Amino acid sequence: MGSGPLTKHPLLTQTEASMDIEVLNKLGDLRRYMRGLDSALVALSGGVDSSLVAFIACQELGPKALAVTSGSQSLKREDLVLAQSITADWGMQHLVIETAELENSDYARNPVNRCYYCKSTLYVEMRKIARDRSIPWILNGTNLDDMGDHRPGLLAAQEYEVRSPLVECGFRKADIRAVAAHLNLKNAGKPQAACLSSRVPYGTPVTRDLLVRIERAENVLSGMGFTQFRVRHHGDVARLELIPAEFQMAIEHRAELVAALKACEYQFVSLDLYGFRSGAMNHSVARGIPLKVGS
Repeated sequence: MGSGPLTKHPLLTQTEASMDIEVLNKLGDLRRYMRGLDSALVALSGGVDSSLVAFIACQELGPKALAVTSGSQSLKREDLVLAQSITADWGMQHLVIETAELENSDYARNPVNRCYYCKSTLYVEMRKIARDRSIPWILNGTNLDDMGDHRPGLLAAQEYEVRSPLVECGFRKADIRAVAAHLNLKNAGKPQAACLSSRVPYGTPVTRDLLVRIERAENVLSGMGFTQFRVRHHGDVARLELIPAEFQMAIEHRAELVAALKACEYQFVSLDLYGFRSGAMNHSVARGIPLKVGS
């Protein structure tokens, strides 16, 4: 998209007309939803879900929409840069705030409800901004497909009265990607992401240095051309989750990969034959397997 504030444009109408009628209706519902809010803060992570919410809020509310991104160490720097870039393209107001979840021992000890403490910290800060600016609503990018996973952050959203427009308008992930692609959002095809703390097994304390180490390791994979992956941290072991189509690439570049990850302080590198699984660390929680929570 070009720079400057976005307005309704005939090209958008033509593009939207080519979409599946059910998805088109959901987009219409989302636009009407935004127009009914008067003003709103949008929690923007740089992912496609929250980006769609922010984009439509910007179009429908103009200067009465404000995006807020946490500059937390658990957010990849590339995602922060992306959030800054897209809001600049749209002409949308954007605040990057510092959150201090790592200073909260309840978060840092990495219990199974770690996300609750992270989101609570974010929403407390967003509430302050909303109050100072007389903005009545805080919005997030949660969609219907998020509702079935282990997501303690949803409780925080409920407690702080954060609304989820994509849920309320019936959006699933596939709908979001279809709409984002038709609206030419630059991150429409961005692989599903999660905070860096999600790479750490529950019960293993999360520290700033550890998150930096994991981000360095994932930057190695990105730089080598892998498209969707996680580097799961297990002490001295980096467990690589890749899409199966890229297993062979890992084997072919084994020596280079091992050397680069050893420079990230991993003594052992393993390839998870399950392949890439979003939320893999939650599987033991879903099965009810007891987890030892560190002090």
